[in-house]
Amino acid sequence: MRRSLSLIALLVVPSVVTAQVGSPAGPVPVATLQARRQALFARLGTGVAILRSGEEKSIETDHPQDSDYREDDDFFYLTGIEEPGSWLVLVANDSTPDQAILYLPPRNPGSEQWTGVKLGPTDTAKALTGITEMHSADSAQQLIRRVVGRARNGTLFIERGVKQGEDTFLRGLVFTDFGGAATVKDLRTEMAALRLVKDAEEIRRMWGTINATIEAQHDAARVMVPGMWEYQLEAIIEAAFRRNGAERVSFPSIVGSGPNSTTLHYDKSRRQMQAGDLVVVDIGSEWGYYAADVTRTYPVNGKFTPRQRAIYDLVLATQQVGIDSVHPGMTIGRLNDIARDYMRAHSGDLCGPKSCGDGAFFPHGLSHWLGMDVHDVGDYNAPFVPGMILTVEPGIYLAAESLGVRIEDDVLVTATGHEVLSAGAPRNGDEIERAMRAGRR
Repeated sequence: MRRSLSLIALLVVPSVVTAQVGSPAGPVPVATLQARRQALFARLGTGVAILRSGEEKSIETDHPQDSDYREDDDFFYLTGIEEPGSWLVLVANDSTPDQAILYLPPRNPGSEQWTGVKLGPTDTAKALTGITEMHSADSAQQLIRRVVGRARNGTLFIERGVKQGEDTFLRGLVFTDFGGAATVKDLRTEMAALRLVKDAEEIRRMWGTINATIEAQHDAARVMVPGMWEYQLEAIIEAAFRRNGAERVSFPSIVGSGPNSTTLHYDKSRRQMQAGDLVVVDIGSEWGYYAADVTRTYPVNGKFTPRQRAIYDLVLATQQVGIDSVHPGMTIGRLNDIARDYMRAHSGDLCGPKSCGDGAFFPHGLSHWLGMDVHDVGDYNAPFVPGMILTVEPGIYLAAESLGVRIEDDVLVTATGHEVLSAGAPRNGDEIERAMRAGRR
């Protein structure tokens, strides 16, 4: 069932300044943020976790496509705010209450003429986050060293890897100031476990981003005609995202026709679509920091050839078997095997002497997690539980024929099985052709 984005927006528009002013998704409820932090505290045992906000891009050298700032996923997940130059410190204790400390850059009226109003360590920031202990980020490093020093015999959780390598402060904290005295663990492991199972607010945001993407797929089906350029179709798709309040794409849109339909991550959109081509439209908006990922394959002239329809129907049937197998206790690995076995058993000679389920024709996995990132974090061996969201996306790619087909839907695991969140986009061959005929009329 498609949900009304305008209704969602009306329900969540706040009456005061919020962390996402004007965003249709609205603010993350404070009770939700507090519950997420408490869940993380429970995973930390005794120790200190340090998270850093995202960084602004340079409009001179980085060529940002949407805006010069997008908040770090984990920082936003735990605070609900978008503030570059900030730090969040969580102190998990065994005998005293857990402690959340937020360090925000002080307000600067002169620079705010260029950047817009900032939160600063103010009562407004406390109300938005539910965090009462706040300090200026100007003194963050000094104060964080003291906090870590007091918990020196515990565990230090940081986002190791890229962030640690880029940040001289974190490097020094680990290797110089407290080297050897504290056990250091990767915070990303704990955050991934939390983010893998979506709470009610996350599922609401997933509905928003998927509905914007469904509408874009409907627009693509209605307007597509031979002679149109891929970039023209991409523009119509991304206009639907923006029209529905999406602030950016969740990944570069894939609009691949003819030979480009067989390139899995083709994103240049430079070919003119011809009658007789198939076009793979693999797209996703980002709405309220959550990503969609929905793929449909269309005949450019509005009708599949018998050969195209046979391949399409095999992919569709394989996907249906995969979707039908989504339920608590299943795993992505087993799901992949079920779908691939079905394709092998039913491909006949459609792909020649080899089965269509062979890696040469179906080279990618069936599924990935979906959430704040399009390939979201989480253990790929984890058994399904209610609240997980994943894609189901088989494909067949015959480069010698310039014929590629991929069908992808976003599926929520429920207590009794599953729900296809992207079911509103036309999916079977007859629905695809009807949607395209309706556009031509």
